[in-house]
Amino acid sequence: MELTREAVAFRTAADAARGGGATIGFVQTMGALHEGHRSLLRRARSQTDYVAVSIFVNPMQFDDPDDLARYPRDEEHDLAMCEAEGADLVWAPPVEEVYPLGVELAHPDPGEVGDLYEGAARPGHFAGVLLVVHRLFDVAGPCTAFFGEKDAQQLFLVRRMAEREPGLGVRIVGCPTQREPDGLARSSRNAALPPDERQQASCLFLALAEAAERARSGERDANALVAVMAREIGATPLARLDYAAVVDEATFEPIGVLDRPARAIVAARFPSARLLDNVALPEPAG
Repeated sequence: MELTREAVAFRTAADAARGGGATIGFVQTMGALHEGHRSLLRRARSQTDYVAVSIFVNPMQFDDPDDLARYPRDEEHDLAMCEAEGADLVWAPPVEEVYPLGVELAHPDPGEVGDLYEGAARPGHFAGVLLVVHRLFDVAGPCTAFFGEKDAQQLFLVRRMAEREPGLGVRIVGCPTQREPDGLARSSRNAALPPDERQQASCLFLALAEAAERARSGERDANALVAVMAREIGATPLARLDYAAVVDEATFEPIGVLDRPARAIVAARFPSARLLDNVALPEPAG
């Protein structure tokens, strides 16, 4: 496995692999790798010839400097996981390699969807996300990029950006959310939860599972499902609901009636971390 800090070296290695006829699988991460990232690496390994990984905590997507400072970092662990899962190339750059002085980078517009849900809770977040994702794609070159479905709104915006800019040559693959035995979505932020918060954090998945069961049983009123999710999380002493919603899979905008493919999304704040999760809602049985 090759490790580089420089953008030019990363692009040169990827170009050399492509020049030899290899397909490139790209996994973008902010480090603190866990089993969810491992699943992305394995998917990339199984579907492409050459696996490239980026490890970069992007300052542009944090609206709180303290949150950026607290974000977990463990490069030694991250590199060991990448090597164990067969990554060929890891780019772990300093900030100046991603955002070089004097270079005008593309600033894709998240649009109105970028101001909803996560965008409302974290103003400017998705502008920062699309800035860094576009930059990393531009350095990596044509590839298949693997993203987890846990960050559903991010995945929607990244996929839309890639579709609108075919010149990037990037195909986006969404990968299923990886979960703990009690249903909690695996996340780098889970490590910040003390035992009492960790126990109560399963309320997000419980809320989503109840909404999905109601939909499976024939409930078509999205507002009723939102109320179910809000009630479950609201009854959890250490959780403070940020939002619960049902959105159209095709537009990520809120809907009132489940008459098309839809997704339930939630986010909640605990004293030590903010968590989010989502599930695709099933079609009614029968």
